[in-house]
Amino acid sequence: MASVFLALGACSGGDDSSSHITPTSLSGNNATSPGEQRIGLILPLSGPLARIGARMHDAARLALPSGKMPPMDVFDSGVAGGGATKAASEAIAAGDRLVLGPLTAGETAQVAEILQGQNIPELAFTSDVQQARPGVWVMGVTPEQQVRRLVEAAVAEGRKHFAAFLPDNALGHALGEGLEVACQEANVEPPNVVFHADSAEDISQKMATLSEISTRRPQQDTLSPIDVSYGGEEGPSAINPVSDSSDDAASSSQKKPSTAAANPSVTPPPFDALLLGDTGINLARVITEMKTDQVNSSTVRVLGPMLWRSFDGKLGDLHGAWYVAFGQKQRSGYVRQYQAMYHQAPSPVTDFAYDAAALAGALARQDKLDTENLTRSDGFIGVNGLFKLRTDGRVTRELGIYQILPGGGGQLILPASQMFHPAASVPQKAKEAVSPVASPKVKKSTTPS
Repeated sequence: MASVFLALGACSGGDDSSSHITPTSLSGNNATSPGEQRIGLILPLSGPLARIGARMHDAARLALPSGKMPPMDVFDSGVAGGGATKAASEAIAAGDRLVLGPLTAGETAQVAEILQGQNIPELAFTSDVQQARPGVWVMGVTPEQQVRRLVEAAVAEGRKHFAAFLPDNALGHALGEGLEVACQEANVEPPNVVFHADSAEDISQKMATLSEISTRRPQQDTLSPIDVSYGGEEGPSAINPVSDSSDDAASSSQKKPSTAAANPSVTPPPFDALLLGDTGINLARVITEMKTDQVNSSTVRVLGPMLWRSFDGKLGDLHGAWYVAFGQKQRSGYVRQYQAMYHQAPSPVTDFAYDAAALAGALARQDKLDTENLTRSDGFIGVNGLFKLRTDGRVTRELGIYQILPGGGGQLILPASQMFHPAASVPQKAKEAVSPVASPKVKKSTTPS
């Protein structure tokens, strides 16, 4: 039978103890009783990230209220002069069997160096997959997770040749590395990954190179030189737009004015799926060059990151493109509980603090706080759906696929799976682990959220 996290389920009963959360001692000097399984929570509760840390602490307390088992010790990583290192040492001294946090990649590395010497597992809130290793799990949503889901869906659609046109920054490189990993896992050819600088000229030149527009042969049939799936000839004015009078837009659009006119119909580019990672003005520039170089949705599926969801209403020029995101329906129960307790909506990063605390609490109460049970193959149901901790420190998450509509906005076309499907394609029944709704069980459904 599936085990259930009862942290919020208990709120539906008569004993609403969680509504009386009291401030947590930061001393960490609680004595450990024989056999007691304590949890440590390391967050920046002072310093520049204190506001984020406080809200994540609230989420963890929602999952593990004061006075409930197991006890949770809270430590401040924001203290100047090695706060994360000091917090890790204090967690060991307190007898904590599992540590939740810290928040940043740098702090995660510092804490891991200390905890791993004591074989204490760590559920870190960073999204930097480079911090993942046996015993250290990255709970944040990583670019690799997002790209893996996009590649899986694109391959299922029949796409075989992947490319990426990405900003030359940390996010761009993380997306590019994720694409390489995902293509290898999907047994398709290695992708062609191109990074561009933050300038219209570099975007123009490198898109022309990636698309091989100069060598693509004219076709016999006639197609529109500007693909209607990316809007009219005026360009992507909706995304922090480059206006028609902008020098950048003018210089970009005039670099290759004769290409589309001379070749109103050319053969497709050497890829049938293209991963993008830009936002704002650079995304507008990328879209302009895609039009010029005839990279269009008739032959290419454009793929984008989760962050597109926050402004998908402005992406009508990319209609037909896909991006990944969590559904809101699953999260709604958690949002209601958080608002009722703290009188404000939870920020997305708090979701991972709740999931980690609820997971730790459920396993601790069953005396199963060990790597074997943390990495159970059927995973857990969290605030945003299914997730599974892998033995290498990576976290697998089930994400939905959204398609951008002609007028902007996203429509869910492939809901997140309600169970994990290993390589052998044998469905595994998921553990109903983190239940953020009043009912202690989460119904499995594929209805759009």
